[in-house]
Amino acid sequence: MKNKYLLFIFFPLWVCSGVYVSAQSTSSDAISNLDLLGDVSQHTILARSSAEYRVTPGDVYMLTYAAGTNQVSYIILVDTSYRIRVSNLGVINGAGKTFMQLKNEVEATVTNNYPLSGVQLVLNQPAVFRIYINGEVRTTGEASAWGLSRLSLLAGENLTAFSSIRDVSVKSSNGQTRVYDLFKAQRYGDVSQDPYLRPGDVITFNRIKRIVTIEGAVERPGTYQLLDGENIKELIAIYGSGFTPIADKTRLEMVRLINSPDVAGNKLFLTEKDLANNYVLEHYDIINVPTISQLQPVMFVEGALISEITSDLVVTSRITVPFNNGDTYASLVRRNINWFTPVSDTQNAYIIRKNERIPINLNPMLYNASYSDDILVHDGDVLIVPFRQYFVTVAGSVARPGRYPYIPDRKWEYYIGLAGGFIAERNAFNSVTITDMDGKKRKKTDAVLPETTITASTNHALYYFNLYSPVILTVFSILTTFLSLRAITSR
Repeated sequence: MKNKYLLFIFFPLWVCSGVYVSAQSTSSDAISNLDLLGDVSQHTILARSSAEYRVTPGDVYMLTYAAGTNQVSYIILVDTSYRIRVSNLGVINGAGKTFMQLKNEVEATVTNNYPLSGVQLVLNQPAVFRIYINGEVRTTGEASAWGLSRLSLLAGENLTAFSSIRDVSVKSSNGQTRVYDLFKAQRYGDVSQDPYLRPGDVITFNRIKRIVTIEGAVERPGTYQLLDGENIKELIAIYGSGFTPIADKTRLEMVRLINSPDVAGNKLFLTEKDLANNYVLEHYDIINVPTISQLQPVMFVEGALISEITSDLVVTSRITVPFNNGDTYASLVRRNINWFTPVSDTQNAYIIRKNERIPINLNPMLYNASYSDDILVHDGDVLIVPFRQYFVTVAGSVARPGRYPYIPDRKWEYYIGLAGGFIAERNAFNSVTITDMDGKKRKKTDAVLPETTITASTNHALYYFNLYSPVILTVFSILTTFLSLRAITSR
């Protein structure tokens, strides 16, 4: 029950937190939707167990005791006068008292008159009362509350983007006005800034004066409502809870939107001197605290690499790589071994440094654990990793003889197809000769290796007939003519 009680008190303080969240509801009856009562069925148990529950007009109590041999039992209803009559034994003023204080006083009064009476005062039903809400809210009006409803319960959907949680006025029924800071209640657990509501309270949410945003290398980035006199020091040290260990305190960036010489706002850079002088912040200023890691030098890698975003091979992609001074290429590529693929020609990589081209073999760096080097990475270096592309040569009786990119696990028919297929008039029975890069013949059923040569045979009988028949016919014609002439002359 105790945990539930704490949740009931502090859950609505989301609006007081580091990130100021404006209300999203635009309903005109938002005031009627405020849930200040919580789980009504638990009110009685919670009020009985809480040392802070105060006597409230509308409370219903049950008093029981023994007067001699008579059992006395009757209901006490607290009215707005707070005067509580205890049988005919006296009147007790309950104003400002907690339930436990009233219980002790009532039971003491009965016991003084009837010793050993077994007197008991029990809270049967805690009161529900009305309060009034106005100021910078979506809808002004009344809402229901009870004795353990805190002010923070009002900081919900009825607030606007301009409602202050640092300047909330509560005017009690006796005319006394106090100002509360809900941010302090949330950040520091100062419950004195989150009082219990009382009957007839008038709550006024005043308008914000300044809200500023802090981003980047602070422990609690967010948007905060500043008080008068609070500026850059307080924003960082109090609201942002200080710099993180990697904050770059020398070059804070500030975007000023209000009172800016440029209608679209302008950017200013704050120094450590500005911090020391507690630079004055304006409404809606945005402060960004960069990290020292942003000062790291960078180099670039291009070529046959794997994209870190899509995990796909990206041709001539460029990756920007921060590094630390003193870093070597061996440590750099080992940290990023996932860049490389089977088609990355890591043996023939090279560095472009200004106008100089420096060859570098990455293989021992990647695959030899004992390898170390002294090739330092320089700011602005560009490491180029070429593609390692293999080819298959297709020759002979095909439409487009030539060299074609090697694709693993493809058969010889695939490469013949790339070359436009067989020339049917020259090749019979899909006859091919396959030789590897060493000149050794391979079978059609063997896997095609890089730098293989596939030669489509020229073996069709009609092709040779068509090729040589004109010559044979010409020779035959000359021979026939010669014999004819000889026969004529010999007569």
